Amino acid sequence: MTFKRLWSGNDRAAQRGIPAGLPVNTVASAPVDVHAVRGHFAFPRLGRIVTNNAASTQPPDELLALYRSLAAGYENVHRGQSSASQATTALFEDSYDTIARFIGAPGRASIALYRNTTEAHNAVMYTLLSEFRNGDNVVTTTMEHNSNYVPWYAMCREILPRFGRRVHYRLARFDPVSGELDLDHLASLIDARTKLVCCTGASNFLGTRNPLRTIRALANASGYPQPSGERRSRLLIDGAQLVPGSFVDVQDLDVDYLSFSFHKMLAPFGVGVLYARQHLLASSLPFLYGGDMIAEGRVFPDRVEYNALPWKYSAGTPNILGAIISAQALRILLDLAMTPRKPAYFQTARPIEPGAVRAAMDRVSAWNGRLTNRALEGLRTVPGITIYGPPDPSRRTSLVSFNLAGHDPVSLAEVLNMAGVESRAGCHCATLAHHALRLDPPASCRLSFYLYNTLDDVDRAVEAVATAASRRTPRVPRPMASGAS
Repeated sequence: MTFKRLWSGNDRAAQRGIPAGLPVNTVASAPVDVHAVRGHFAFPRLGRIVTNNAASTQPPDELLALYRSLAAGYENVHRGQSSASQATTALFEDSYDTIARFIGAPGRASIALYRNTTEAHNAVMYTLLSEFRNGDNVVTTTMEHNSNYVPWYAMCREILPRFGRRVHYRLARFDPVSGELDLDHLASLIDARTKLVCCTGASNFLGTRNPLRTIRALANASGYPQPSGERRSRLLIDGAQLVPGSFVDVQDLDVDYLSFSFHKMLAPFGVGVLYARQHLLASSLPFLYGGDMIAEGRVFPDRVEYNALPWKYSAGTPNILGAIISAQALRILLDLAMTPRKPAYFQTARPIEPGAVRAAMDRVSAWNGRLTNRALEGLRTVPGITIYGPPDPSRRTSLVSFNLAGHDPVSLAEVLNMAGVESRAGCHCATLAHHALRLDPPASCRLSFYLYNTLDDVDRAVEAVATAASRRTPRVPRPMASGAS
């Protein structure tokens, strides 16, 4: 079951993280070989135009085949002496190392795996719950996905009040025209009682890429006294829309927490990541209790001792195959971006180097940018359209949300589906942002792209929107959420 080594230790390019046979000066500039990439997926053979990638991406054939092949040695981890258990455990533990290297984390001890990004945010909330003091606050934004707002709402309004503790949340606004975060407003909300700043790396509705270094500097300047002795606010970045299409180095960005989900970067559903500084995971209480998070044999009537990191945050039997497949999704993503006709990383023990990740993700980002620019140019010609978010494609991720005058967004998405274009309509779980723009219903239609999309996919999607714009679809009254403006 172990993945064999397919690379030479004396390959200097490989040691620097550059795929063998590829000239170094072409790494950043060469475009994604999208036609070769599409050969790894089933959906193009079915004629599908997949433009709902911000919700979930498509899995490559190789990952699904790998999933099936692992059944031959199927066994639990950390719980057996059989050869199958030992082999599965090795693959499972190696997956943590791959994930850590991909995002620039110092090691597996900084990684906790959950079901998705939402559960990762809840884990942060529950592990910090006992640290909040009366008068503290959490600062987040109105452009957040619900998963990075509702847990803090629940903590401040529903959970801590039951213990007699008063903690507040504060919401930073965004510019309704440009879609950019209002940094002055954000700065005004952060003070010496701000324990945590929570911010999306990129909005799943507006597409806006937020200036994370600036936000880190604002959090640093708060002076909040943390239990560790640091005097700054901690920073949680929701990377669900950022990590799949950008190079992210958590140490370089100096974030305390980063979350993302693998189902938005080629893997099947069911695995999300929480990166956290190792000292935070070491000192915090666990989110879930029981099973593998307990040190072997260390349960007594008067005390329980917890397992070493990262297993302290792995209660019960984990999603073993999901973790292994998700780590391999990162490896195949590097291959698809760099050498889709001759894989170099997938199912090998070749270490992932920062240079390879940067080169690959820069290519993904550049191709996604071309797709987004093409979509923006085409959609701007459609009569009656309102496009949300930054007009500059370099300031946004590969998604475009919009509404058509006189058209219900959900009905519009259904019309696009009949034309063969798979979009998405609704609030995209960015409900606060839709209310901030006073959209009634609080919904929009969204096209989102990934490295396997072609310019023709974009053109056909734009054409379908233009055709729909020429035909009225009924606006269906939808009830506004309670308290919405």
